[in-house]
Amino acid sequence: MHIVVTAGPTREYIDDVRFVSNPSSGRMGFCIAAEAAGRGHDVRLLTGPVCLDIPSGVEVSRFETVEELYALACAALEDADCLVMAAAPGDYRPASRIAGKHKKQPSFALELVATRDVLASLAVRKADRIFVGFAVETNDALENARKKIQAKSLDFIVLNTPASFGRDRADFTFVFPGGRTRPLGTVAKTDVAAAILNEVEIMFHQDNPREV
Repeated sequence: MHIVVTAGPTREYIDDVRFVSNPSSGRMGFCIAAEAAGRGHDVRLLTGPVCLDIPSGVEVSRFETVEELYALACAALEDADCLVMAAAPGDYRPASRIAGKHKKQPSFALELVATRDVLASLAVRKADRIFVGFAVETNDALENARKKIQAKSLDFIVLNTPASFGRDRADFTFVFPGGRTRPLGTVAKTDVAAAILNEVEIMFHQDNPREV
């Protein structure tokens, strides 16, 4: 399979030295990319700014902003069989970027506007590809995850909480179209990566019985 994996946070710049971001470490996406490459798949990893070693056998492209991630994902999907969207794109960006460095002041009002929903935008390009998404939820988690599956044309979604950011272990649940869930419990991200690839390979084999 040709698998595209996204990982890490985005940065939306306020000025030349400050930005809006989130605590994503990229570990989950890197674990998925490493697992996929270890199984012999062709893997392209799209990564935001993280401090992690690139897995062996993986082609890498780097992004900072949500729009850069979207552009890379559009190009990578051209020959992809599967997209695993483990990156954490920011939901907001400054309405305008300040040139240079903004001098410190006692107070400063910053207007934020919504960024592109990358997965929703990519849904029109899905065709027969497998799409896997992630959802970080704190309230009405299963209901919100199910809504995202439908809105973003996902084959399944990996549900977790903000406690997973920066940690090697966390609580994860797979949510599938139709409402079926598969709780993984609190497990290592390497185990989550293996479970994701198991599901993806089953789905791919069902559609392509002569291919691995």
